[in-house]
Amino acid sequence: MVEACGMCHKSEKQGKQLDIWKASAHSKAFEALKSDKANTIAKEKGLKVPAAEAPECLKCHVSGHNADASLIGKKFKVEDGVQCETCHGAGADYKDMKIMKNKEEAVKNGLIVNTEKEKFCTGCHNTESPTFTEFKYEEQWAKIKHSIPAK
Repeated sequence: MVEACGMCHKSEKQGKQLDIWKASAHSKAFEALKSDKANTIAKEKGLKVPAAEAPECLKCHVSGHNADASLIGKKFKVEDGVQCETCHGAGADYKDMKIMKNKEEAVKNGLIVNTEKEKFCTGCHNTESPTFTEFKYEEQWAKIKHSIPAK
């Protein structure tokens, strides 16, 4: 869905949100699972499949890993890794421009606005990850923050 969201969320007016995501590790999260290092870690953890196929890895490295296939849109690509819908919910019901222009309406139609961002982030960035060292929320949030600039 990055492609669909990015159509509007790439401009200066929108804070170049697409570019921020593209430059982030989130955009490369699935790709990281295809590495030799990831496969070695998966094997060491006793997983019987490559990291890019393991639910234990996919749950944090891609959006929609366990979603019902009938709910996945045609534009969805697992290769997009941790993308827009991971944090903001499935956009099908709020993507319409007249809904999106009104934040309250967008939220009523499924837009997720995480008010407890640190808690949300630590759902994946925690000691369950075999490569976890320390998660410094403020430092990491500064790298991915993608607010719409004030007018």
